[in-house]
Amino acid sequence: MLKIATDKIAEIIILAREMPRGESEFDGFVGRLDEEEEASLVAVFWIGRGSFEPEDYEEAYATARREASAPTQDYLKGSPHLADHLENGLDALGISAKDAEDDLY
Repeated sequence: MLKIATDKIAEIIILAREMPRGESEFDGFVGRLDEEEEASLVAVFWIGRGSFEPEDYEEAYATARREASAPTQDYLKGSPHLADHLENGLDALGISAKDAEDDLY
């Protein structure tokens, strides 16, 4: 299903909460993801904000791959609710965002 490790998404959620103070760390972390991970991250984000339903993850992933035109970190930073959307997306997919975040602390 997901083409990105849950702990990576949890790290991105934590970094997103620290912006703008941690923006360069966020940019570096997201910038090191490969294309599959980036598309999966965007798909989770879209599910979390309600653009796609959880059962449409594969369609969201394919759309993210096809429509990627800007650096993923720049695209995601455009959302003032990035961390919430990622958490909601994971939760909608049946993955506990809180557990993943807690594992990093």
